[in-house]
Parts: sequence; structure tokens; C-alpha cells
Amino acid sequence: MFKERRRAVRYSFNRFARIQAEMSGPSRDCLIVDMSEIGVRLHSEYVEIPDDFTLVIAETDRPRRSCRVVWRLGFEIGAEFTDVDRIPVRAAG
Repeated sequence: MFKERRRAVRYSFNRFARIQAEMSGPSRDCLIVDMSEIGVRLHSEYVEIPDDFTLVIAETDRPRRSCRVVWRLGFEIGAEFTDVDRIPVRAAG
């Protein structure tokens, strides 16, 4: 039986985004397969994706997310958000 190892629930997303290696550098197309509060799974035809990059997602609350690659398998990339600690916490009430 497969044991789930993720720390957060991921949700299917299926949305196009861009991977940007450097702030002023070129960006690459990708598809967000699924995403959680702490990470993302991407599909990209480009194999030269660096270990650290910015994920640019249009029309969202957080259009730029800093990421670090955790795993690679063919055209799939699993990455964790490295800017999670900068998310403002909302007060309950």
C-alpha cells in the first residue's frame, strides 16, 4: 500500500504558469499539475530548470512564488515554496 508522505493536502490545479530563473532573465512555460499551501507539482518540457526559481502565476493573490526543487521525474518537477514563512497570518475571529 502506498503511504502518503506529503505534509499538506494538494489540490488539482491544471493552470499554465511561467518559471523564471532570474528576475531579469527569460521565463519558461509550465503547467501546474497540483498545488498545496507549501508546494507545487509542475510539468515542463524544459529540462534545464534550476534548483531555485520563481513561479509566476497570473491572476492570483500571490502572483510570484519562490520555489526550490525537491524532486524531478522526467518532465515533472516537485517544488516547495521557500517564501511560505512570509505569508501573513490572519487573526481568528
